[in-house]
Formats: sequence, structure tokens, C-alpha cells
Amino acid sequence: MSAKDHIAAAVLDWFDRHGRKDLPWQTDRTPYRVWVSEIMLQQTQVNTVIPFYERFMDQFPDIAALANATEDAVLHLWTGLGYYARARNLHRCAKQVCHMHGGAFPTNLAELEALPGIGRSTAGAILSLAMEIRAPILDGNVKRVLARYHAVEGWPGQRAVVDSLWRHAEHHTPLERVADYTQAIMDLGATCCTRSRPRCLHCPLNSGCAARALSRQADFPGRKPRKQIPTRQRWLAVVTRAPGEVLLQKRPDSGIWGGLWAPPEFEEAIVAREWIAHALSLSPDACRIEPPFLHTFTHFKLEAHPVRVHCETNRAITNDVECGVQDLQWFSLHPPPSVGLPAPIVRLLAELSRETPLRSD
Repeated sequence: MSAKDHIAAAVLDWFDRHGRKDLPWQTDRTPYRVWVSEIMLQQTQVNTVIPFYERFMDQFPDIAALANATEDAVLHLWTGLGYYARARNLHRCAKQVCHMHGGAFPTNLAELEALPGIGRSTAGAILSLAMEIRAPILDGNVKRVLARYHAVEGWPGQRAVVDSLWRHAEHHTPLERVADYTQAIMDLGATCCTRSRPRCLHCPLNSGCAARALSRQADFPGRKPRKQIPTRQRWLAVVTRAPGEVLLQKRPDSGIWGGLWAPPEFEEAIVAREWIAHALSLSPDACRIEPPFLHTFTHFKLEAHPVRVHCETNRAITNDVECGVQDLQWFSLHPPPSVGLPAPIVRLLAELSRETPLRSD
């Protein structure tokens, strides 16, 4: 037996004494509940996810409820959680599971991975955590534990590196107590083998950890090569009208804020002004450009300039297919709309609601 084979026993013993056992998705554990939690936890901290998860389960307690929901209802509950493609894929996946699999998740890796938004690690989590079927996982926490324990050099975004980590994950996943082991090794990375200031003295794997032996814990896993993040400037047509409404456009599924509602966006200020003037039969001078707000995405920073105009009358507006501005709709600001909104637009609408009071009859 390899000296490395003691990992599962050591991690499970640690989990029995120190592991987290009261997270919302650990109660009434079903494939549906595990799947939703795994999607939400991608690139998002547990404490951030918990209130979103609880609200989501209240609204969509099972996969049929999610499949029958509108996309706007799903995106509305996701507002503030970020990475909205996850929510769109979640909705698409629910529909496929209900339509193609009778509402039950497949019990093999290949069929799970064929579903929208489910990769190898998420599929492994569903199988192991919800079905007690042996399948390795490799989320961010597990990558860190295994990269340090085995001193796997390089950034896990590189094929050779992630393949090496998958081999270790497969080797160490036990035949028994697979659900506990899967939760345990995730917990170990989240609470003990943390990115900064790992608690090595309390780690059940410290005696065999190659990174600790080399005093190089901070070097594993290797970091993604840094690139200069560009800044994009955009101008948002922020149009309000009496009695306290705002004009929003449903974004296409691809691109930033895909499937969400936001003010129409333009690459130049003059184009935004001209569109507003044409759509509302106003002078371009009626618009004012306000100070920009910044929002950071994974690959770029957005500098968004609101181009503001308010209509005192209940003025209509038409879709402008020629300019690419369509799928427009007026929404009340009191209360704010119950649709999917990017976090910066939520803040913008809150400001507008304070500035655009309801008409008093």
C-alpha cells in the first residue's frame, strides 16, 4: 500500500471531529439540493451563498418548480450572486432533466456531464454527496489540498497540471463513506488548508504534506499568470418617466449581464444621446451625463456613464431594431422590478427610486 493511501482515513477522522455538518444543503440531501448548492458555490464563498440558497429553495423547492419558472424569476433570485451564466444554465438544466430524464438526475458521470452547466467536478459531487456513488471531485478547495500535499507545480488552469490533480483525486477517493469524504476534503480546504495562512498544525495531513516539508505552502497551487485587465467605457441610456418608471432592456443570453435587464448600452456618448432624442422626440440637450460607476468583471473593468433623461409625461417609446435596441420595457421603481438585474443596476435603480417619487393623485 502506498504511503499516500492514508489520506482518506485521516481526512474522515478529522471530519468526524471538525467537519461542517449543518450547512443548509446537508439537510434533506437530494441530488437537486446538492446540485443547486454546487452551482452556487462555484467561485463564491459559503457565507455568501447560504442566504441565496435558502431563498432559492423557498421559491423552487424541487426541480419541477425550477423547470416551470420563468427565466426572469430565476435571475431575480440570483441577483447579487454574480456569474449569471450559472443561473441560466441551472434553468436550462432543470428543463432538460424534467424533459429527458423524467425529473430524476442521471446516475452516471457521462450523462450528468452532458447536462448544461455541469462539469466533471459538479457531476462527481452530485454522485458522491447525494447518491453515495464513488466519484472524485476537484473544486478549488480540493485542488489546493492536493496541490500542496503532492507539491504539484504549476497553475491548475493548465491541462497537464489539472490532469495530475485529477489522478490524485481519483486515487484518494475511498470506496466507502464517499459522501463524507467528499464533504471532508472540501471542508479541509475551506477551513484548514486555506489560501492564506493555512492552519498546518491542525491539519490531519501535515506529516505527509510535501509543500509543508519544503516550507512552500504559499507556492501551491501555482497562480494564474497575471494579465493587464483592460477598461471598457460604455454609456447607459437611463430613461425615467412619470409616475416613477424606468426603461430597461433585456440583454441577450451571450455577453456581459446575459439575460438580465439593464438600461440600453452604447459605445459612445453621442450615440446614446441621439438614440434617446430620437426614441423620445427630445432634444439631445435634454440629456445629462452623470459621473461613471466602475464594475470589475473577470476579464475587464467596466466604466459605465449614465446618460440621464426624465419624461414628465407618460411618454411611449418604441423598439429600435435598426440601432439594435429592442426588447425594451418600462418597469416601476416602486417597488423595484422582480427580474434579473446586475448588482450595479440594482444600486442605480435604488438611487433612481429616491430621485423619482411616485406621482400623488
